Amino acid sequence: MTVAEPRLTLERRLLKEHPIVIACDEVGRGALAGPVAVGAAVIDAPRSRKRIPQGLRDSKLVPELRRADVAARAASWVSASAVGWSSSAEIDEIGIMRALGLATIRALADLRAHGIVPEEAIVILDGNYDYITPAGATGLLVRPVIKADRDCASAAAASVIAKVARDALMTRLHDDEPVYGWARNKGYASPDHRDAIRSHGLSAQHRASWSIADAPTLF
Repeated sequence: MTVAEPRLTLERRLLKEHPIVIACDEVGRGALAGPVAVGAAVIDAPRSRKRIPQGLRDSKLVPELRRADVAARAASWVSASAVGWSSSAEIDEIGIMRALGLATIRALADLRAHGIVPEEAIVILDGNYDYITPAGATGLLVRPVIKADRDCASAAAASVIAKVARDALMTRLHDDEPVYGWARNKGYASPDHRDAIRSHGLSAQHRASWSIADAPTLF
């Protein structure tokens, strides 16, 4: 089956009315352990006329062995990029949707530190819900777009950049808690991950507020 390639159709249309587009996409939302990450990728008019990097797709559609290379080329292609984070403890405290918004706000703050002014942009957010504004962001023009990570090259770039960053973090966390197999499952609910939770309980990196397994918490 042929996978549709993301395009810049929406971005080019929006850039007629706004100086920059910032596309945001999350990874790790459904994981049992580890933080959620939100990638942010900036496109301006000159970048919108450049060729989209070969192989750029929503991160779920890029083979794992190719993701790092695709992410590196995506980061070179966009005007700027950043990844924002919200920890498992924050997810437990404020809930996943507010945590997604907080991670996005942090990604935008990173962009601001590199000279990007988010208030001048239109922010494309993959999905059908603006979770940035309820988390406390002000002065932003946010446009949720269903399947943006599939159809919009800027959102695909944000997706793969965030995915590679989060996978690398989970691989590092694996060294501290190897019994959970995070280098393989990246914190998601694989059978071996669930078995390890039943055997060893929850770690500090698990989202303890979630109904993960019938296992004690270990802190």
